[in-house]
Amino acid sequence: MIKKKEETTKKKSRESAKTEQNKNTKEKKIVPDTSILISKKLTELIDRGELKNIKVIIPEVVVDELQAQANKGKEIGFLGLEEIKELNNRKIKVQFVGRKATMEEIKLAKSGSIDSMIRDVAKKYKAVLYTRDLVQALVAEVYNIKVQYLEVEKEKQKLEFLPFLTENTMSLHFKVNCVPLAKRGKPGKIRLEKLRKEELTKDEFESLSRNILTEARREEYGFVEFEEHGAMVLQIRDMRISITRPPFSSVEEITIIRPIAKLDLDDYKLSDKLKERVEKKAEGILISGPPGSGKSTLAASMAEFYLKKNKVVKTMESPRDLQVDKKITQYAPLLKDFGKTADILLLVRPDYTIFDEIRTSYDFRVFSDLRLAGVGMIGVIHASHPIDAIQRFIRKVELGMLQNIIDTIIFVEDGEIKEIYSLNLQVRVPSGMQEADLARPLVEVHSFETGKLEYEIYSYGEETIVVPIEEKEKEDSGVEKLAREQVLREIERYDPRAKIEFVSSNKVKIYISKEAIPKLIGKRGKKIDKLEDRLGIHIDILEK
Repeated sequence: MIKKKEETTKKKSRESAKTEQNKNTKEKKIVPDTSILISKKLTELIDRGELKNIKVIIPEVVVDELQAQANKGKEIGFLGLEEIKELNNRKIKVQFVGRKATMEEIKLAKSGSIDSMIRDVAKKYKAVLYTRDLVQALVAEVYNIKVQYLEVEKEKQKLEFLPFLTENTMSLHFKVNCVPLAKRGKPGKIRLEKLRKEELTKDEFESLSRNILTEARREEYGFVEFEEHGAMVLQIRDMRISITRPPFSSVEEITIIRPIAKLDLDDYKLSDKLKERVEKKAEGILISGPPGSGKSTLAASMAEFYLKKNKVVKTMESPRDLQVDKKITQYAPLLKDFGKTADILLLVRPDYTIFDEIRTSYDFRVFSDLRLAGVGMIGVIHASHPIDAIQRFIRKVELGMLQNIIDTIIFVEDGEIKEIYSLNLQVRVPSGMQEADLARPLVEVHSFETGKLEYEIYSYGEETIVVPIEEKEKEDSGVEKLAREQVLREIERYDPRAKIEFVSSNKVKIYISKEAIPKLIGKRGKKIDKLEDRLGIHIDILEK
C-alpha cells in the first residue's frame, strides 16, 4: 500500500516537472513598435542571450511607416528596416500580421493612429508589447496589455569617430568611395589630412551612420536638429553632424564639425573705445566673416561677456552649437519658424539675444523686429568683406531704419577682429554731388577706430547703392588757398574756429558750431544764398 502511494507521488512529480519544463520552453510572443526597431534593441537583447525562444510579430503598419520614412531619406526608416532584416538573419521567427496602413494613417502617425493599431495586434495575439515610447507604454497599461518598456540608457557609448577628433581637429569628412579626411589646425592655418589610405565603403558608412543616430537620440546630450529627404543635421554635445544621401547629395557623406577654441572677450585684445561701445552703446551688432573664420566663437564670447555683466542672455540657433554657459538658454526654431521663437523671446524679455547664422530674408526680418522691439541683438552673418554684411541687410529693410537696427559691424577673419564699422544717419548732399537739391537721407559708414568715412549708402532712383569714399590727401593749389582765405574771412564772423574742406573747385563743406549754424543760414536761407552768390561756390554747412 505504501509502495503504491510512493509510485503515485513520483508519477505526479514527473508530470509536474514536465509541465514546468513545457512552461520554460514555451515560445514567447513579442510585438515591437517602431521605437524598438529603430533603436535596434531587439537584436542587442538576443545577442546578449536575454531573449530566447521568441516569436516576433510585426504589424504591417510598422513596416509601412518605416518604409515611408526611408522613402523620405530619413535615417530612422533605414535603421528599422535593417533591424527586421537582422532578425531574419538570426533565424528568429518573424510573422507579419494585420492590414497595410493608409497614407492618411501614416501622415497621422505622430498623433497616435499607428501606435493604436500596434496595441491592437499585441492584445489580439496575447503578446508582450516592446516599446521605448513612454506614452505608448502607459496607454498599453491602461488597456491592460502586457508591455515591456525599455528605457533609453543614460550612459554614454563610444562614438566610432572619436579617436580621430584630436585637440586641433576642426572637422571630419567621411564620403563613400573616398579616403576619410580631417581638417586640422587653427583659423588661418588649416590643413587637410588623410585619416587612412583605404576608401570608405558603403557598409562602413551605414555602420557609422547607425552609431551616430543612436547617440543623437540619447535625450541628455544629443538631438536631431533637422531632417528632410536625403539630409539630416544632428547635434551631439559640441559636435554638429550632417548626414546626406542621394538624391540630395551625389553619394553618401558624413561631416562632423566642432569648435576647437573657446575664448573670452579679453582674448581678442579689444581697444578701450570698443569695449565701452560693446558694453554701453552697441545693441545692434553684426559679426561677419567668411566660413570658419571664428564668428560663432566671438558671438559665444560676447554672450558670456554680457552674462557676467548680469544681463539676461538667450540665443537663437539652428543647429544649437554655440559653446556658452549653462545659464544661457539656447532656442531652436519653434515648429521650424524663428518668428515663433521671437514671439516667445519677447515674453521672456532678454537683455541680449545672439542670433547665430542669419541666412534667409525671413531671418533678417525677425532680427530687425526683435531689435526694433528693444532687444539687444547680436547677429552672425556670412560675408567676404565687412561692407557685404550691410549690403545683405539693405535689401531686406528700409534704409531709414538701418542705423536703428545695426549700429556696429565687426568683421572677423582667421580668428581675429580685422575691421569695425559704425553707422550714422545724415541728411545732406552725397559726396561727389554738388547741387543742393540732391540732398537726401544717407547712411554713413565710418571706421570705428579712426572715424574715417568709408562708405555712403543712399537711394538713387529706385536702387539703394553703397558708394565707397576715397579721401585723397593733396596740397591746396594757389587758387584754393586764396579761396580758402576768402571763405574763412566771411565765416569767422560767425565762428572763429570754423573748418573748411574743399570737395571740388566750386563746392566746399564748412564745419561750424551748432549755435552758429542758424546765424550763418539766416532767415529762410537768405544769408547763405547771398554768400554763395558773392563767392561763386556751393556751400554745405555741417555741425562741427
